[in-house]
Amino acid sequence: MVMDKKTKNLPWVEKYRPSTLDELISHEEIISTITKFIDEGQLPHLLFYGPPGTGKTTTILACIRKLYNPGEFNSMVLQLNASDDRGINIVRGQILTFASNKTIFSGGVKLIILDEADAMTNDAQNALRRIIEKYTDNVRFCIICNYLSKIIPALQSRCTRFRFAPLHAKQILPRLDYVIREENVSATEDGKQALMTLSGGDMRKVLNVLQSTWMAFKSVTEENVYTCVGHPQKEDIKHITTWLLNEPDFADTVRNIQNLKTLKGLALQDIITEIHGYVHRMELPPRVLCVILIKLAEIEERLAIGCNENPQLSALVSLFHTTRDLVTIEG
Repeated sequence: MVMDKKTKNLPWVEKYRPSTLDELISHEEIISTITKFIDEGQLPHLLFYGPPGTGKTTTILACIRKLYNPGEFNSMVLQLNASDDRGINIVRGQILTFASNKTIFSGGVKLIILDEADAMTNDAQNALRRIIEKYTDNVRFCIICNYLSKIIPALQSRCTRFRFAPLHAKQILPRLDYVIREENVSATEDGKQALMTLSGGDMRKVLNVLQSTWMAFKSVTEENVYTCVGHPQKEDIKHITTWLLNEPDFADTVRNIQNLKTLKGLALQDIITEIHGYVHRMELPPRVLCVILIKLAEIEERLAIGCNENPQLSALVSLFHTTRDLVTIEG
């Protein structure tokens, strides 16, 4: 890859964003279907949905480069994202104006991209459905969102839907290795595995954490990756679960976990997420496992709505003290 002034200071997630459909690393069926639509001149209205960092915006940007010459982008493409106001006034104003203007010197249809469309109001979505029908001969819409349920059924039925699932590790790894080679990053195998574990299938998060870790530590190892994002390390979770399951004194358990949280800068939400996975790997009676999972969910819910961490930590310790008695009874 040739380095120039424009790309030198770009974040890696933008610097290595695929620019053509052939460079995309996953969703082969979606890419082949859209490519066939474009080649045959039968592009429908599109609705892309799925978790962040799975290639939705990148895919439509690659489609733009296949559909239009560089000089046509400004006149043929209108892109609105979450930073723009997408209320009913924008739909009736900017979108309607762009859609109603006929193309004179360029062939083909215009493209309107509504990124993060689940932030649009219901009134705006209802106003949009009529525009989609009225200007179908002149314009195609691409609606992009994370949550399909926030798009009204009337819009869903007017579009061809494509779900972008989280990326698998085997799909992420080749691109990750490519970026590591291009940037001369020192990365260990456990460091790369930690990146993929933390990302949850989000390619954007993989590259952002990779760059942050490299800039902070100049070495991408498992410990450095977890430290950079403030996520509990496996060793920390092992200590915490040992205290929860074996420490006889309630106050000592709370104190130990609180000290570790303060020392490592950990959030109780992240600790509970890791404990959840740890509990699933333990051999526990089904009834005991159900009690633990329900109570963990309740603690997580209280944290999500803004409750103080200290009483929730006490609730977590109390849960496992109660669980010991249940295991004894079930046994």
